[in-house]
Amino acid sequence: MAAIRTADVTWRGDLLTGSGSIDYVGSGALARMAVTWGSRTEASDGRTSPEELLAAAHASCFAMAFSSRLAKAGHPATSLNVRATVTFDKGDAGWFVASSALTVMGIVPGMAAAEFEALAADAKDNCPISQALKGNVALSVSASLAG
Repeated sequence: MAAIRTADVTWRGDLLTGSGSIDYVGSGALARMAVTWGSRTEASDGRTSPEELLAAAHASCFAMAFSSRLAKAGHPATSLNVRATVTFDKGDAGWFVASSALTVMGIVPGMAAAEFEALAADAKDNCPISQALKGNVALSVSASLAG
């Protein structure tokens, strides 16, 4: 059965001087988050951007996929700290999401670094958000074990 998620956004004004808000998401977890063009291309000043939300989606999706792979390999993670850095850039054809770079630091008892890195690469290639971005956005992962 398909999972369907919703988000409601309001925008007022033109692109450069207008502003908007993420009014509601179906889960109720987020509401009334301000968004502007400036929060995408300049300082965020307490506002969010589609790219920041994409980074959150990619980091959390990757963390779940990686956790699953580690457990299936017999090495459940004690913890995974994941950061996604999404780059929004301007090219000849206009603005675009250029890349999403994942960085993960894990505490995984008994795991060799090479296997950790290989499973991280597999999770990066195959988590659903990576699949949605693949072919359009450069994806990378840097994985290391703590201590």
